[in-house]
Amino acid sequence: MAVEFDGIPNNVNLSHDKKLQRALLEWQPNFLSWWNEMGPTDFNQDQIYLRTAVSVEAGGWAHFDYVKMPDYRWGIFLAPPEERTIGFGDNLGKAIWNEAPGELRKELRRIIVTQADTEPASVEQQRLLGHTAPSLYDLRNLFQVNVEEGRHLWAMVYLLHQFFGRDGREEAEDLLVRRSGNPDSPRILSTFNKPIEDWLSFFCFTMFTDRDGKYQLAALAESGFDPLARTTQFMLTEEAHHLFVGETGVGRVIERTAQLMKECKNGDVTLAGGIPLDIIQKYINEWYSSSLDLFGSEDSSNAAAYFATGLKGRFKETTSPRITDHVALEGAYEIEKIDASGKIDKQQIPLRRAMNLVLRDNYVEDCERAVLRWNKALEAHGHPDRVRLPSQRFNRTMGLYMNMPFTPDGTLLSAEEFAQRRAEFLPTEKDRAYVKSLMKKVYEPGKFAGWIAPPNKGINAQPVDFEYVKRSPAQT
Repeated sequence: MAVEFDGIPNNVNLSHDKKLQRALLEWQPNFLSWWNEMGPTDFNQDQIYLRTAVSVEAGGWAHFDYVKMPDYRWGIFLAPPEERTIGFGDNLGKAIWNEAPGELRKELRRIIVTQADTEPASVEQQRLLGHTAPSLYDLRNLFQVNVEEGRHLWAMVYLLHQFFGRDGREEAEDLLVRRSGNPDSPRILSTFNKPIEDWLSFFCFTMFTDRDGKYQLAALAESGFDPLARTTQFMLTEEAHHLFVGETGVGRVIERTAQLMKECKNGDVTLAGGIPLDIIQKYINEWYSSSLDLFGSEDSSNAAAYFATGLKGRFKETTSPRITDHVALEGAYEIEKIDASGKIDKQQIPLRRAMNLVLRDNYVEDCERAVLRWNKALEAHGHPDRVRLPSQRFNRTMGLYMNMPFTPDGTLLSAEEFAQRRAEFLPTEKDRAYVKSLMKKVYEPGKFAGWIAPPNKGINAQPVDFEYVKRSPAQT
């Protein structure tokens, strides 16, 4: 059961842990200061129909009510403990760790800090989007994502404070010092330093980048370090909504574009303020390729070490019928090898060294399912055009294809030809300017901007025209 301690709902016995209390109560005002500086604070006086986790029980993790964001109860929750042993690697079958093993503390801290750094980063990237929300429904979903990213930060900071001593406290403070896109103190991962200045970028981010988060969290939910596994298990229950926002958001943009293509002369949706399909495709190309980089190198000694020691497993390592060998010492994985002339061959690497790629392949399958659903809207409206995922070689800054001028279909060009054709593949300044020109706020319940279709249903069984955000008189 969850217990409240000084405004912090938790199920980690915080009310009886004086040392942890002191650490978190010192960190809390710094977090609120960060939120007031970098969060969506222009909406602090609005009543938002938010989902708040108050416990991990079935009736408690998704409590809906109107809340002002500064009053949101950022809690610390771990999934209930289970009888289990380490499920993979060299420690297969051994007892799980309830404390960070001394020889693995550095690696564990690195994993936790890297994950933790993404949570405030996305809030910073999205902090101004509320001013151009296409509906109250979408405004509410944005804020739900924001407050839950804040709670996920609390979840990671709890681990740092509880298990990593002074080093953990210093890392927790640094999480509030770095800033997305800051040239002097940027966020750790490059994708989280990219600007998000329009809602199509936001939907692509929550579709592709948050989906990477799903797979990273799921791999950590297999960890032999039980507090990390239980923390990320609970985070996954909230992460599902973020993916829903992204997948349905892109889908609703495509749906509206498909409608307008039938209505507008020569299919030119810009005549009615829609987003052309080729621009949508370029946004998909950009955010999907950037999100692939988050998985790291295809051939990775770090990934092999994390698996061997039991720190990070595969997606559904212990529950998927597709995985039968949990030691992975004998297997191999096929990757591409590219020589200086651009010739592509295949080569085998040890399976443990390919764990990043294994996880990424699961992610790609998931993304492909979403694209199939989007294309059904185009098919239903009688359009032959389709959106697609670009080749995994395209626009990469990490791994085998780093900085190589591949096209979205996987063809290698010269650097000069790629530069000449770049505008075909990725959003141009003109594309971004056009999309931004459509970003006008729509705050009337049940109304939607002209470039996006309404959702099929509302949140928590509420109607689509429900007043998901009650704007304060001072802010309207």
